[in-house]
Formats: sequence, C-alpha cells, structure tokens
Amino acid sequence: MRLYKAIVAGALSATVAAGTVVTLPVLTETAAGAATGPGVTANLWNWNWKSVARECTDVLGPAGYGSVQVSPPADSMSKGGSVWWDVYQPARYVLTSKFGDETAFRNMVAACHAAGVKVQVDTVVNHMTGQGATSYGGYSFSKYDYPGLYSSWDFHSPTCGINDADYGNNAWRVQNCELVGLSDLNTGSDYVRGQIAAYMNRLTDLGVDGFRIDAAKHISPDDLAAIRSRLRGSPYIHQEVIHGTNEAVQPSQYTGIGDVDEFVYGRKLKEQFTGQIKWLRTFGQSWGLSVGDDKAVVFVDNHDTERNGSTLNYKYGAAYRLANVFMLAWPYGKPNVYSSFTWSDGEGGPPSAGGGFVTDTDCSGGRWTCFDREMAGMVGFYNTVAGTPVANWTDNGGNLIAFSRGSRGWVAINNESGGVTRTFTTGLPAGTYPNVAGGGSVTVDAAGTATVTVPGRSAVAIRVGAQPSPTATPTGGTATVYYYTGWNPAYIHYGVNGSWTTVPGVAMDAACAGWKKRTVNLGTATAFQVTFNNGSGSWDNNNGRDYTLGAGTSTVKNGVVTGDAANPCGG
Repeated sequence: MRLYKAIVAGALSATVAAGTVVTLPVLTETAAGAATGPGVTANLWNWNWKSVARECTDVLGPAGYGSVQVSPPADSMSKGGSVWWDVYQPARYVLTSKFGDETAFRNMVAACHAAGVKVQVDTVVNHMTGQGATSYGGYSFSKYDYPGLYSSWDFHSPTCGINDADYGNNAWRVQNCELVGLSDLNTGSDYVRGQIAAYMNRLTDLGVDGFRIDAAKHISPDDLAAIRSRLRGSPYIHQEVIHGTNEAVQPSQYTGIGDVDEFVYGRKLKEQFTGQIKWLRTFGQSWGLSVGDDKAVVFVDNHDTERNGSTLNYKYGAAYRLANVFMLAWPYGKPNVYSSFTWSDGEGGPPSAGGGFVTDTDCSGGRWTCFDREMAGMVGFYNTVAGTPVANWTDNGGNLIAFSRGSRGWVAINNESGGVTRTFTTGLPAGTYPNVAGGGSVTVDAAGTATVTVPGRSAVAIRVGAQPSPTATPTGGTATVYYYTGWNPAYIHYGVNGSWTTVPGVAMDAACAGWKKRTVNLGTATAFQVTFNNGSGSWDNNNGRDYTLGAGTSTVKNGVVTGDAANPCGG
C-alpha cells in the first residue's frame, strides 16, 4: 500500500579451488523440488498476466520458486498508466485491471500451476478509492458510491483521517479512519464482510492459492478474522502490518490470522550491507524483528520500501544482490524476491500503452529489473538446505562472511571492493560444485575444505545436487566493445542467443579518455544485441532498437557502430 505520501487529487564469477573458471546457468532446480507451503515467492509486481504466465513457465517453475505474488487484479480507478498506485484504489471486484482481463488471469493461474508454482494475489479490502470517477474497465463511480457494490452507509462514518500521532496512541483511529484520504470500508459490517469474502472466494475458485492483505494494519484483527472465517478452503495468507516502535497497532496482533510481512528485516539488512556484514552472525528476532521466524514473510524490499528509502533497492547494485543472496541462504522467515520495473520518478507507473494497460515485460530493454531471474540459482540453494542449521561461520572482521547449512550447502558473501582468497570449511562432501550464485565452480576436498577466491561485491554458493550443465562451458569467439560515453560507471547490458544479462548488465572498464571497454564471450554466436546504461536509469538502446554487434572489435560512438574497428585507445 502507498503509505509514504498522502494522495492528492491529481555475472559474477568464482575462482575454482583447483580447475578452470566456467560460466554456468543458474536454473538448476525443478518445480518438483520446490519447498512445501509458499516456498520462495517471486513478487512480480506490476507485471501483466501474460508476462507472469510466461515467467512461471520459463523461469519460476524450472528454478524451484514455490509461489508467485501478483498485483491487485480488481478493476481500479484509472490514471491512464501514469502512476503505479492506482491499482491500490479498487472500484469494484471485477477482473478488468490494467494487467489484463479475467481470461488472461485464468490463463496465468493455469500456466503457473502447470509449472508447479502457486499463485498469491495482492488483495485490497481496507478501502476503495480516494479520487477518480472511471475505472480501467469503464465503470463509473464516486468516492462513497459504487453502483451494485457499495453505498455511503458501507463506509466508516462520520469520516475522519488518520493523523501521524494516532499511530502511537490510538489504534481505533488507525483502523477506522481514512488512510491518506481513501474511502474506508466498514469491515465490521456483515454486508461488507460478505462482499470481501465473495471476492476472495471467487479468486480461490479461479485457482488462487493465497492472498497478501494490503493495509491489514488499518483493519481490526477481529474484522479480518471474521472475513477469513468465510473463506473456502485454506488459502495461504500474509498481511501488510508495518512495524513502528511503540505503536498502538503491532504485527504480533495479526499472527492468529496468518503470516505477517516483516518490514524490519529489510531495514536491518540495509544497515548491514551499507556497513559491515560481519554482525549478521546473530541475525534474527533478537535484532528487533517484529514477528518470529514461523510467521514472518521476509524481503529485501517491496514496492513501498524501494521508494521511501527504508531499504535497499535495485539501484544499490551489488549490495542489493548480495542482500538477496543472504536472505535465501539464511534461515529466517519465508523469503519474497521482488522483481519489478526501473524508475526515476517514484510516482511513475510501469511501461504501458492504450490508456494505461501494462505492456508485456521485456527483460532486455532496461525498463524491467527481472530480478527473479538473477536469484534463480539461490532458490535451488534455499530449497536444498531447508531445515538445516547454520554452521562453520567465518568472517574477516569486516565485509566478508561465509557459513554452511548443515552438510547440504555453503555460501560466501564478499561485500568488499576487492577479491578475497581463503581456505574455508564448507561442511560439504568432497566433490566439484557449480557456483549457483554466479559463475565458476568450487572443489571441496575430503576434509570438507576448499580454497576459494570470492571476487569483490560477489558471492559464491554451492549445494549438493547441483550439477554443471554439459553445455555450460562457452566455446567460440569473443567480442570487444568500446563505448564512448561520459557515464561513470557505464554498464553494457547484452544478449547472446537470446540470453540476456540481468539489468543493469556488466560494468565496463575504463579504456582511455571518453572510452569504456568490455570483452564478451560469444560462445558459438557470431553476433549479439547490446544496450548501454549508467546504472541509474539512463539508457542508450539505439532508440529502442538495441545495437547489433559482431565478433572482433567494435566501437559505438554517438549512436554509430563501427565493426572490425581499430582500438580507439591506440594500443
């Protein structure tokens, strides 16, 4: 839920202990190996239904994700795609959202289930709208009048607004007054409870497996319990209850209804990954986390926190990635991996067309992070080590940590700028294991130890059961790309045979004044597609067409590609 501002009208690599560095795929887990319950959830926030279906089939199922969390599917007030938060102002409980119609939603659920992935729906039931008069589905409404659904007497009256001071001393106002001007449903009403339950049961009938309850903090736990009692089956539920120190409404008050989104978790990881991660040895509820391991849905960031600055987000680059690696390696809560679109305007909506309907996710264009793909290998790690204890902790007194999970997995995380080489006790049986957190492999000896170089701002993770792909070792030519730019840093985001690097791509090296350089292994390909960016939202993608480069040396300057070029730096 949009809580931070009132609405107004208007390829990493690991060095092998003994052997060769190879590039390995991270999709190493099958859907059948996914954990029970929700497992690891991929939060594909603001993806349309067609794109979610494709991602379940191509990525989430093969990687072993247990669930996908999708954005609110109900028809909402329309801002024409100019903002992201309009979907959190429902106008009616009909599936005509900017992500697709009911048929597309049904097809998405079916595709995800076929891939072994459960579906969770972000569900907005605390309120209706605060502005607007027309929905994406063409429905007309006003703030307290939704023909055929709700009228003025279905909202808390007399109306009142939540003040900042209320959070500290007045739970009644927090749960009965209007949140940032949104019409607050009287969830104590039998009729309102019935309409909400009917909507959720309808989604269950369509195959939905669980629900995230948006703005649950602003609904009485008694009201939520009464609504849940009307639901068919046993859907998985987690609730958005943002923790505030000494506030009148606390997450622990909701654990009898279901799990709770653990907001303190991401705040604490930001403190460590912008400081020294050695302290994470004792990470857990004793750090002030709001609910216990068995009730916590944990995440590095979500759509609110990535914008309000309380957590890391994709713009933090390597620190963000490493924090997600830690989350999937450390035993606490139910992990939720956030994957959405890039942004410079915190209010701005996802890529859209035709009046605001969200376009298909394109992981090659720089507008979507597609971060679920970058964590695919660590999902298999999480599933493999589930239920095992932390052991063999080591750190260097600063920003390198390593630990094992029983005898099934081991991870090293280096948040320092330079590489570190050490001999680690992994706890794993002897063998050679691929690095599922990046590239390369690690050889463990008979004593369970391995000498590993962990590159700066990188991670190495190995687990039992992960096997290198027979096609993993690249062969063939290379391409050296020189790019003329004032960006510092500059990234090259490229696709070889349709397989793209994760946004923002790979950092380029300084070559000489004005030029950046990077060499790319093409395998058997003779050409590849390229875009460039500064890592902060500015892109050069050849006016949306991408650059096509070949093997050998190429230069790209002011939009002009020169193939078989001379080294512009003269060496």
